[in-house]
Amino acid sequence: MAAPVQLSFEQRCPLHVAPGLRELQATGPIHRIRTAVGDEAWLVTGYAEVRALLDDPRVGRSHPDPARAARSGDAALQGGPMGDFASEDSDHARLRKLIQPHLSPARLRPFTPRLEALVEECLDRLAATGPGPVDFARLVAAWLPTAVICALIGVPDTDRDRFRGYARAMADLRDADRSRQGMADLFEYCRRLVAGKRRTPGEDVVSRLLTRDGAADEDVARACMLLLFGGEAAVMGIGIGAVHLLTNDDQREVLRARPELVAGAVEEMLRGMDKGGDGVSRYARADLRVGEVVVRAGDLLLLDTGAANHDVSVYPAPDRFDVDRRDAPHLSFGHGSRYCAGASLARMELRVLFTRLLARFPTMRLAVDPSRLRVERNVVAGGLEELPVLW
Repeated sequence: MAAPVQLSFEQRCPLHVAPGLRELQATGPIHRIRTAVGDEAWLVTGYAEVRALLDDPRVGRSHPDPARAARSGDAALQGGPMGDFASEDSDHARLRKLIQPHLSPARLRPFTPRLEALVEECLDRLAATGPGPVDFARLVAAWLPTAVICALIGVPDTDRDRFRGYARAMADLRDADRSRQGMADLFEYCRRLVAGKRRTPGEDVVSRLLTRDGAADEDVARACMLLLFGGEAAVMGIGIGAVHLLTNDDQREVLRARPELVAGAVEEMLRGMDKGGDGVSRYARADLRVGEVVVRAGDLLLLDTGAANHDVSVYPAPDRFDVDRRDAPHLSFGHGSRYCAGASLARMELRVLFTRLLARFPTMRLAVDPSRLRVERNVVAGGLEELPVLW
């Protein structure tokens, strides 16, 4: 057997799959690799295989022997096993049952005016700094998702920066101590938030969650954390989406002429995330076959949704940004029983933002060549390091 491929891959431009990853993907759907911290694992890059494993009960986030499990990194959030091996499925089902009803499109509809107001506030701040160059990644892609989640769960505006600071620390991929401390700080903040909402309810998701019979404060606090990281997917989606729009004049003009295509444009933006060889960490709970490979119980699997979303057998011309694409649904939010509970919120956020962005900044353009843009790789769900724009 060939020596494991060392992660990570060099990505020269966030608009394209890393060349090394593309070459590897062409050889098959699953590959023996060595993670950034030196542990051996399996990287799954085929669309059909990733889709199946995302909803396979034989894989999960926990491990029967966490201390000896292979790790993808040092982050507390995704670096290694999470949860209790014996109760992972029931714990996940309980939290999902608690939170999912509050994040359906119908339940989110009354939140639309607040979301639209936050988008206008965000774009007002952007306009006040222009005409540029200004950093779209910091002023829009990083700011808006945090503001939206905070408004949804009832975090005071004055706590936004602290809330995001805890989340950023928890997502740190290079400093394990900072990551663990960030997780502890964020959970404690959410626990205090929940206690305050129980005493004085408001018009927010946390207050509604607490009206459910038997809703434990700790479960609601964990649900807040899940919401935060579900919403964080929008950071990458907004940044990559903006780059695609600003580098594809024809598609931008199609969208201006046919605004009803914004939903399809958002799906293309979400499909375009995570093309650098990262993967969703899962552990095999039993021996299973993936393609021609037998994966043993306890092995680490990295399910590369970004590579799967650019599988040429599923997406003709996968690097092309097409706001009217009709190919298979992307896997950026997962699939099946582990499908991201915050997917409807992220979609709603991107649709409102890009509809208003096109209307308010019709002459916006990149201030640098796209090849100079870099994805932030030192945090989980990182966006672009910088996105200079002008108008």
